[in-house]
Amino acid sequence: MDTNPFLIFLLVIIIGIVVGLLFQRWQARGWLTRQVAGGRRADLTAALVGIAGAFIGFHIVALAGFLALLLVMLGALLGAIVVVWVWREARL
Repeated sequence: MDTNPFLIFLLVIIIGIVVGLLFQRWQARGWLTRQVAGGRRADLTAALVGIAGAFIGFHIVALAGFLALLLVMLGALLGAIVVVWVWREARL
């Protein structure tokens, strides 16, 4: 990978935040439930779990030897989706 490591770091963080927030919005019961149950804290938690998943997926793909930027970003995306989904299922 001949890309700037800081850029890759930012991309992984952005992927994790987007996946976490999208999943939180998609799985949320409704606007009123989010307002009563403290939606801001849930959004922050979902974003942090998404970031953790993105880093896990990124590193698994990188350790497997796939060094193409597209593949490691796809690994970050899949890692974020899987970790957020598992986290969400464990909470219910």
